[in-house]
Amino acid sequence: MKNIKILGTGCPKCRQTEAVVRQVVAETGVEAHIEKVEDIVQIMAYNVLSTPAVVVDEEVRIKGRVPTAGEVRALLN
Repeated sequence: MKNIKILGTGCPKCRQTEAVVRQVVAETGVEAHIEKVEDIVQIMAYNVLSTPAVVVDEEVRIKGRVPTAGEVRALLN
């Protein structure tokens, strides 16, 4: 099972990133636990200064932009 965290304070791009990730997980059937992290202290612990960011299995994979569905799909494979 993949552990996915979406880091962001709740801005429109952060919400869009969460929607893309949830959509890809639903489409691919990948078993994943998705968590939205909005606490700035927790976000800073990942050394992320620009959100949104996507963390897969505790590794920051995308930061500072909204990923495409294709990018998320590639991260989950």
